[in-house]
Amino acid sequence: MFRLIKIIFNAILLVLAIIGFNAIGGQKYVEIVKNNVTNFIQQRAEESAKKLGDFSNLHEEFQIDNTVNLLGYRAVLAEHNASGQRMCILDSGKKALLTQDDIKSSNLDKKLEELVKKFKYQSVSFKEINVTSRGTMQAYGKTIPYAKFEAKSNKFPISDLAGIVASVQTSDGSEKLVISVSEKKKYSQLITDEFFKGVSEGK
Repeated sequence: MFRLIKIIFNAILLVLAIIGFNAIGGQKYVEIVKNNVTNFIQQRAEESAKKLGDFSNLHEEFQIDNTVNLLGYRAVLAEHNASGQRMCILDSGKKALLTQDDIKSSNLDKKLEELVKKFKYQSVSFKEINVTSRGTMQAYGKTIPYAKFEAKSNKFPISDLAGIVASVQTSDGSEKLVISVSEKKKYSQLITDEFFKGVSEGK
């Protein structure tokens, strides 16, 4: 009985503490701290992203989420705020994961499946990849070929995906894999084009 009374008393104290905290502007303080932490993380991501290119000309609807290391390759992850469509630039150095010839080849489906196996333990996993069309786009100030694909994923909340993959060689001789992906019925090539045409080589 004493233990039950103690638990109830502690719960009441906690509720009163929260009420008092909010009364003196505590909720506003939490929001300020949260915003400062978010801004700090955003700034760090943008600083790290400069190693892979100049993203300063991107429209404000795009956000650099993070820079990560995937099996020794540096990558920038970005998002279109309104749609949730994701973009990625992966720097494979002097050894291309996919070349422009690969992008234009008839057996790209197979090459993509082989590439997926390489990253199967990472945060994204694709299967049943099918190339549906091809075209050209702008990235790093160049016109490059891309291939549009559809795939299924077992690590996204939504399993049916669509996107593009492309490859570009920058002036330092490094190969960069360019990817954009979204839910199949929501994928927009206009969003992809708008993002990557805003990416140029770093100074």
